[in-house]
Amino acid sequence: MYSKPTLTYWNGRVDSETDLESFRYHQRVIVTPITDLTIPAKGLNAFGMIGFKCDEGVKRNKGRIGAAEAPDFIRQSLAKLPCHLTRETKLVDVGDVVCEVEEMETAQDQLGTAVAKVLESEVTPIILGGGHETFYGHYLGARKFLGPKAKLGMINIDAHFDMRPYEKESSSGTMFKQILDNDQNSRYLCVGIQKQGNTKALFETAETNKVDYILEEELSLKVLDDTKHEINEFIKENDFIILTLCTDVIDSAYAPGVSAPSPFGLDPKLVRSLLRHVVSNDKILSFDISEVNPSLDENNKTVTLAAHLVNEVLLHFTKRTNDC
Repeated sequence: MYSKPTLTYWNGRVDSETDLESFRYHQRVIVTPITDLTIPAKGLNAFGMIGFKCDEGVKRNKGRIGAAEAPDFIRQSLAKLPCHLTRETKLVDVGDVVCEVEEMETAQDQLGTAVAKVLESEVTPIILGGGHETFYGHYLGARKFLGPKAKLGMINIDAHFDMRPYEKESSSGTMFKQILDNDQNSRYLCVGIQKQGNTKALFETAETNKVDYILEEELSLKVLDDTKHEINEFIKENDFIILTLCTDVIDSAYAPGVSAPSPFGLDPKLVRSLLRHVVSNDKILSFDISEVNPSLDENNKTVTLAAHLVNEVLLHFTKRTNDC
């Protein structure tokens, strides 16, 4: 279920072998098995990158599989980008949790254990999915680390609620209902919801569960300040925040390599602004990106965009504020 990290996908152009200001990500990353992860020196900011190689949730949800390949593709694309992290920031690749055959629930538990370990090491988890079932493991790790009493806010930038019934089996479309049904100290905000992607019954389920949501058609760069205010109000009501980005929220012209492409999806610049805003708050614990499907991509558009968005998260996590 666990695969140790490797430098195989961390390679690219070298502008200088000594000048840190000329480095790209592949020159800054450190590979460390999660069992060897230690608490950084005082004052250092550190990120722990975890891959979750799983398609089973998407398969159960009748989607198009292939997202299990994404972690290595995202690493490979991120590796080539210029690294603007501060000199004091550490980026550690701690390897992958791999879903074997149909053992999704076991893999999610393992991801939860890995996320909790990273948090206990005072390192910020950056999780590369995988189908959006990635988020359930992400949540399990955050809750294990925080304990049951903390008010945990979940922000999902997504076209879908992912609150379908799970009595028969869980999937990439059930996680948030699973959590809300069993965790009275969790709250849920979904940003980018599309009417075309959710039945009336799902909207009713969201209302019943007191889910906060912002429709895709209400979002634009022109009204971004209003959206940020709504996000801030949600953050105020919670002790900690975990953030997930489902890549199918983005316009399919920019993100064709997903299980469920969105012709009316969000502009990538808007998604970038939303990510920057959320991760700059000091209540944020962790981030995952899910549903990138390299097998369905066009000229690596989606993989490249995913890597750029991960880069934005890494850069703005280091600029935390107390706005909320």
